[in-house]
Amino acid sequence: MKRMEEDVERILHSEQELKERVRELGKQITEDYKDDEPIVLICILRGSVMFFADLARNMDLRANLEFMTVSSYGNNASTSGLVEIKKDLDCNIEGRNVIIAEDIIDSGYTLSELKKILMTRNPKSLKIVCLLDKPEGRREGVDIKPDYCGFTIENEFVVGYGLDYAQMYRNLPYVGVLKRSVYEK
Repeated sequence: MKRMEEDVERILHSEQELKERVRELGKQITEDYKDDEPIVLICILRGSVMFFADLARNMDLRANLEFMTVSSYGNNASTSGLVEIKKDLDCNIEGRNVIIAEDIIDSGYTLSELKKILMTRNPKSLKIVCLLDKPEGRREGVDIKPDYCGFTIENEFVVGYGLDYAQMYRNLPYVGVLKRSVYEK
């Protein structure tokens, strides 16, 4: 059986680099919200689950941990342009500080649409923390930027640490660039 690592062209961010940067993000968010009410930290499933869990453990804040499933990719390497909420929040966010934890901001379309939806629910504040930001991948007319960002990356197809291609590679402990031959079949 072929090993996952054989499909990775190169490691972009090592396991250690990820741990260190997520620890820094957790400290920064803790500092920013230390004198405020508990936050609602939203994990965008499935890609953000590794990042979300590590980030939550690195924040010294009272937090309500919530989960949403939002999709615009399916099994494709690029967004379909249609946003679908498959699993919504279980709590009311009105008047609360909300932080969306996202694995990667690429086209920005999905997160932009999700932010619009959540803003209609009248949170006290709504911020975005992402592990990876890929500004070159932004769709024209989409103006979205993270409030907190782990790493800015080039326009490459990455997997690992929760990021997938066709629901695979999420369990790699690092972020790597996927070989083109894998997704251009």
